[in-house]
Amino acid sequence: MKIIYMDHNATTPLDAEILEAMMPYLTNKFGNPSSSTHAYGWEARRAVDEARSQVAELIGAHPEEIVFTSGATEADNLAIKGVAHAYRDRGNHIITSQIEHKAVLETCKFLEKEGFKVTYLPVDRYGMVDPEKVRGTITDRTILISIMFVNSEVGTIEPVEKIGEIAREKGVLFHSDAVQGAGKIETKVDKLKTDLLAISGHKMYGPKGIGALYLKKGVKIEPLLHGGGHERGLRAGTENVPGIVGLGKACQKAGRVMDEEAERLTKLRNRLYQGIMNRIKRVYLNGHPEKRLPGNLNLSFEFVEGESLILSVKNFAISSGSACTSSSLESSYVLLAMQVPEALSHCSLRICLGRSNTEEEVDYLIEELSKNVARLREMSPLYKEV
Repeated sequence: MKIIYMDHNATTPLDAEILEAMMPYLTNKFGNPSSSTHAYGWEARRAVDEARSQVAELIGAHPEEIVFTSGATEADNLAIKGVAHAYRDRGNHIITSQIEHKAVLETCKFLEKEGFKVTYLPVDRYGMVDPEKVRGTITDRTILISIMFVNSEVGTIEPVEKIGEIAREKGVLFHSDAVQGAGKIETKVDKLKTDLLAISGHKMYGPKGIGALYLKKGVKIEPLLHGGGHERGLRAGTENVPGIVGLGKACQKAGRVMDEEAERLTKLRNRLYQGIMNRIKRVYLNGHPEKRLPGNLNLSFEFVEGESLILSVKNFAISSGSACTSSSLESSYVLLAMQVPEALSHCSLRICLGRSNTEEEVDYLIEELSKNVARLREMSPLYKEV
């Protein structure tokens, strides 16, 4: 039985073209980029430098502003802890939102134990942060604002550009977790006005275990890891050359196909949404209806428990929340922050389309959801009362 994959916000399959680019560095081109006395090291260093340029090009940065990490979680940690410790003499206040990825929220909670003050801004019913609330929260002790570019659960695209303008106006550094945006929609650091920005390879058809932090020239951070002088002394440890090559190629390919794919996925997502709404009653859209990631659809099916529905449509790989929390049966903290009633938050389904998905697969999902929602509702005493 073939399982149709529709969970591309959790991870994406490794693109064959990217794997091909990585293979030499997993086999015969095994040199250490820090080995400066022979051809094996020079070859590895050239590969890392080329990948750094490819990543920089995708986000409109300079190659020297790219720091390779083990993934976006490390990049977020490096950005937030790095700025907090480097600028502590200027202040101890950080602003973020209630719907950030756990990599940001848990990092902020950790810093609170060190005496930092963190403001967790609320969001509206679409999962949108109000830039004016950001402005109103800034004090003379604020050193960092961290607001994600795209929410991984509901797909809402945040007004990062406006928040970046406010941050620059107030002289506060601005970090954005851009994992779900980079490689899928235009993500340019100058346009978004970010000082620090995190991306991940496995969200854009690259390998797992590799990410990058954009660090604007002139911005200081304290490193998390200490050791050799790798990554200009900002991230100690021998570079993951195959992973870095894969990330570079993933960024290069994303830049080539992104616009066309975003248009295709938007049409595919709209086909799915309209098909579901035409066939099933009492379904509610979570997230912004327009300002959302092309392939993302988050819906609550009233009177149907989300986990039960997922198990019922067993031919599809979909989820009921972000991948980092999907093993929990608790309500999504993102949906609760959006004031989605708890009963509906338990009824949510996140469908994330990607490069391999087709109209036929979408139509098949519509049919399976229609059939199984009807079956599960027949088993619900609450639905029978209504």
